[in-house]
Amino acid sequence: MLNDLMEKRKKTLAESEEHKNRRNELNANASKFARERNTLNNQTREFVEEAQKNKDLRDKSNQEVLDIKAQRNEMNDKANVLFEDIESFKKEHGTQKNRGVKELQKQIEYMEYRQQTEVFTTDKERELIEKIKQMKGQVREQEAELEQNKEMRTKVNEAREFRKQASDLHAKVTEVAELAQKHHDLMVESYRKADKSREAADAAHKSFVEAQEAADAEHKFFIACQKELRDYDKVISGLRKKTKKVKVTKEQKAVRKEAESLFKNFRAGEKLTTDDILLLQRSKLI
Repeated sequence: MLNDLMEKRKKTLAESEEHKNRRNELNANASKFARERNTLNNQTREFVEEAQKNKDLRDKSNQEVLDIKAQRNEMNDKANVLFEDIESFKKEHGTQKNRGVKELQKQIEYMEYRQQTEVFTTDKERELIEKIKQMKGQVREQEAELEQNKEMRTKVNEAREFRKQASDLHAKVTEVAELAQKHHDLMVESYRKADKSREAADAAHKSFVEAQEAADAEHKFFIACQKELRDYDKVISGLRKKTKKVKVTKEQKAVRKEAESLFKNFRAGEKLTTDDILLLQRSKLI
C-alpha cells in the first residue's frame, strides 16, 4: 500500500510541476500582452492628441479664411461702388460704346479662374490667354480715357487699389485654405492611425485576458495538486510511523524472548558472556 501511495504521489508531483510551469509561462505571456497593450494605448493617445492639435489648427485656419474673405469682399464692394460711379459718368458723357470696366474686369477674373482650374489644349489655352490680354488692354484704354477727368482719375486709381487689395486677399484666402486642408488631412490621418492602434490595443487586451484566465486556471490546478501532495505526505508519514513501530515491537519481542532463554539457562547454571549479561540488563531481567 505504501509503495502504491508513493507512486501516486510521484505522479501528482509531476502534474503539479507541469501546472506550475504552464502557469508561469501563461503569466509571462499575459505580462507581454499587457505591455504591448499599454504601449499601443499610449500610441493611440498620442495620435488622438496629434489629431486634436491639427483639428484646432484647421479650425483656426478656416476662421482666418472667413475673416480674410470678409476683408476681400469689403475691398471688392468698395471697388464696385467706384466702378458704378465710373460707369454712370461714362453713360452721362457718352464716352464709351464698349462694355464697362466693371463688366470687363468680371470677365477677366472669370477667364483667369478657368485658366487656373480647367485643363485646355495648347491652342485653346493660347486663345484664352489672348482674350484675357485683349480685355485687359480694353480696360487700360477705358481707364486711360477716364483718367483725363481728374475726379474720375482719382476714382479709377482708388478702384484699382481696392481691386489689388482684394486680389492680394484672395491669394491669402487660397493660401490659408490650403493650409486648413493640410491640417484637415493630417487630422484625418491621425484619427485613422488612432483607430488602427486602438484596434490593436483591444486585440492585445483580449489576448492578455485570455492568458491571465488560463494562468489562473493552471494555478488552481497547481494548488489542488499541492493539497493532494500534503494529503499523501500525511498518510505516507503515518504509515511509515506505524510500520516502524511494528518493526520495533517485533524486535523487542525477539530480544525479550532471547533474554528469557538466556536467563533460564543462567538459572540452570550456565555461564553468561559479557554480551549475554548486557542483553539481560536491557531486558531488565537482572
